[in-house]
Amino acid sequence: MSLLPLLPLFHRLNREHFDGALARAGKPLPAIRWSDGRMSRTAGLYRRGPAVAEGRGCEIVLSRPVLEPLPQEATESTLCHEMIHAWVDLVLHSREGHGPHFRRRMNVINGSQDRFQLSVRHSYPVPAKAPRWWAVCPTCRRRTPYRRRVRNVACRSCCDLHHGGQWHASCLLHYEPVDGRG
Repeated sequence: MSLLPLLPLFHRLNREHFDGALARAGKPLPAIRWSDGRMSRTAGLYRRGPAVAEGRGCEIVLSRPVLEPLPQEATESTLCHEMIHAWVDLVLHSREGHGPHFRRRMNVINGSQDRFQLSVRHSYPVPAKAPRWWAVCPTCRRRTPYRRRVRNVACRSCCDLHHGGQWHASCLLHYEPVDGRG
């Protein structure tokens, strides 16, 4: 499946669901782009800040690795989801994640069309990442795969069994690299 050009899709969704409020003089308020390929755990994001998008202040980024193999509806849904975030921020001047403004607009859009369905969280398949670490309990020796080391994590089973369900330092996990190298 090939990637859709985002600008025409943005303008269509802006007309249909945001009364054109996300563009001025034919130019989108947020910058819009496909990711460079590194964004592999989420389908899209809206971000803002003074250094974002070469000074534009906000942008919508869609994930090339997640969305490229999926049907067009996934791209439309993800872009529209991120456009709601931009609308809440730039039009309503509200700082919220998936709060009441977001949910109200999402429900209105879902009720007004049937090409795609918006939700707070996507359920698209994302490529599995291999664990880098084994977290090992010093008491029971159970090994659990982790992608990164996390401080002060203890073995729940041993804490439950030996310490009445309370965290205890004797059950603190230590990490070993999966590939066996130190």
